[in-house]
Amino acid sequence: MTMGDESPVTSLVVPVLIRPVLEKMENKDKAACQILRAALSKVELSHPGFTHDLVVGLLKRADLSVNMNESVLRLQGSVSESDEYKTNRTEDVFQEIHRKAVSLKKILSRIPDEINDRKTFLETIKEIASAIKKLLDAVNEVSSYVPSQSGKQVRNF
Repeated sequence: MTMGDESPVTSLVVPVLIRPVLEKMENKDKAACQILRAALSKVELSHPGFTHDLVVGLLKRADLSVNMNESVLRLQGSVSESDEYKTNRTEDVFQEIHRKAVSLKKILSRIPDEINDRKTFLETIKEIASAIKKLLDAVNEVSSYVPSQSGKQVRNF
């Protein structure tokens, strides 16, 4: 196993798989869960991809055959959003970009179920393209809030 695989699945293991498990564990032992979360965060910072490799290692040890790409993609659409990944900005344009991103993730999570039905999958591809366009439009709106190269903000807020 090599840590730091550049696959998108590597970076999604923590928010999609590990974080929900830790949240459920908090009901039983909050202190232990916080220690585990801190330890995993620390090792992931030092060795990106560690948690991915840990999960893959556990699956191999249990002799389970799981397609990580497919599983993480499916789970991505059902995982509740963490405050850790939400913006603190309350302006409508920032909230809109968040809504568009969540919508795109939900559409993408349907791919594993619909890929074998050509007609449905083609419709899903059209939905994905439309969702990407809407997300990019929202990003364009947000970009006007980013300071320009001269150091002045484009819009006052």
